[in-house]
Amino acid sequence: MTLILALSYAGRDEIVRAARKLAADAAAGKISPEAVTPEEFAGRLDTAGIPDPDLVIRTSGEVRVSNFLLWQAAYAEFVFTDVLWPDFGKPEFLAALRNIRVATAVSD
Repeated sequence: MTLILALSYAGRDEIVRAARKLAADAAAGKISPEAVTPEEFAGRLDTAGIPDPDLVIRTSGEVRVSNFLLWQAAYAEFVFTDVLWPDFGKPEFLAALRNIRVATAVSD
């Protein structure tokens, strides 16, 4: 299991930085425009080399992604909880996992 905490992080800024890196590599002749793929782009993100998340838990009762891992969370399961981050512990984590199973079972 990998836990990532991103402080002072913004997903849009990360995407712009990755696009700039890709553009610079193309301008330098390191990559052709035709060779640009989602994998090439992802390789220039801050999380390059780290697997995309399977689960994103949003605490505090907010029901939005709040500019967090916009590219990486494309296929993640999302759990939204009213519990505040400092109070989020093992019981809340297990409840989040149960909610995913219930949602999956209902959709099957």
